[in-house]
Amino acid sequence: MNTGELVDKLAAHRMIGPAPRAELEWLAAHGEVRHFVAGEALARKGEIPTELIVVLEGRGGMYVDRGGGVRKVTEWQAGDVTGLLPFSRMGPAPGNPLFEQASVALMLNRRDFPEMIRECPAVTAQLVHAMIDRVRHFASTDWQDDKMMSLGRLAAGLSHELNNPASAAARSAKRLGEAIMEGDAIASELAAAHLTDDQRARVDALRARATGALDATNAVSPIDRADREDEICNWLAERNVDQAIAGVLAESGITRAMLDDLASTIPREALDVALRWIAAGHSARALAMDVERATTRIHELVSAVKRFSYMDRPAVATPASIATALADTVAILAAKARAKSACVALDIPPDLPLVRVYGGELNQVWSNLLENALDSIGPEGHVKVTAQRERTNVVVRVIDDGPGIPAENLSRIFDPFFTTKPIGQGTGLGLDIAQRIVRRHDGHIDVESRPGGGRTEFRVSLPAL
Repeated sequence: MNTGELVDKLAAHRMIGPAPRAELEWLAAHGEVRHFVAGEALARKGEIPTELIVVLEGRGGMYVDRGGGVRKVTEWQAGDVTGLLPFSRMGPAPGNPLFEQASVALMLNRRDFPEMIRECPAVTAQLVHAMIDRVRHFASTDWQDDKMMSLGRLAAGLSHELNNPASAAARSAKRLGEAIMEGDAIASELAAAHLTDDQRARVDALRARATGALDATNAVSPIDRADREDEICNWLAERNVDQAIAGVLAESGITRAMLDDLASTIPREALDVALRWIAAGHSARALAMDVERATTRIHELVSAVKRFSYMDRPAVATPASIATALADTVAILAAKARAKSACVALDIPPDLPLVRVYGGELNQVWSNLLENALDSIGPEGHVKVTAQRERTNVVVRVIDDGPGIPAENLSRIFDPFFTTKPIGQGTGLGLDIAQRIVRRHDGHIDVESRPGGGRTEFRVSLPAL
């Protein structure tokens, strides 16, 4: 391809073609035309690009593996530019850039950039716009990747969190159905006993007392309850009453004195069915409360996720409570904490000021910081989350008693793609994204850590309303 043909190719280029022909001639004179075969790599992952690439023919893309498998995060084709751009602080390639089909490109080495900036202002302006678009695209892609990985981890934890109360509710609901049927049968037996109105009223009063005990705080210790059960079991055995109900009666708070009082008012042959009726009422009420507690827990978790993700709410800046967001994050990550027998403590004053937030963006910050803290501590470790007003800011601290961050890593932890986790367990984007989110909210984030000192503290400072 001679110089004239190359300039004509550049003039037809979508991005730099509108530049003056003199600038295109400068590029043709200083660049090198290269031909690439399908599958040929521009560079390897980790290498720092040194050339501007003006794609004239063909197509390619950047392939990255961030733990979820290799995927294409950006692409280029005829009419695009890629590689190193003027004024870019581009670091090592995050993946493998390669051509997907036979391609032709004009390559310009970075040593020619100063002269190009001086001699080709129109081309340079277009390249700067391309750089801004690329940064925006990579930021969006990185953010989405980190969100998807966080979502996967949260989903795994939530499935466990939701499974426990859901299973408990299902079991209790099944047993409740059986208890109701059993209660109906006992009610028929009790009706056949032909108790007087006064006797039936005494039975019903004791039954109401037994079921009502579930709503009161029961301060009886397990040892005392076991002693009471033994005492009731002996009392039942003396009167040939079904001893299987002794545990239920003891749990209901019924005492031997109450049983003696009941036995003195109803016929001996009706005592067994009366006490089984009382026990059945208590069991049914207890099972109903188990279902209520389990479903309430499910509702609380779903509500926490909804608040955490800002579902059904516009992603615009609105006043919001950090206290609620932090509590929701701790609830969502409770399964991960329990898996390590970790203690997560929240210390947040009730009068904490609101801050202005964009949708659920800050929740991603809290999730990243708390997950990192839980990852860093050992079994039975401790994480403390605090928030307080300091002058005109709200300051959130996430403190863990893990081994600390090595001094050589401390200055790099906010760098994109830097991670000390095994492959597949981290993208190296969490703290970089957290920093970007905090800055978007006019705040700042910093860290203090003492390697071997058992303390790492991340601080997020945000303007208070």
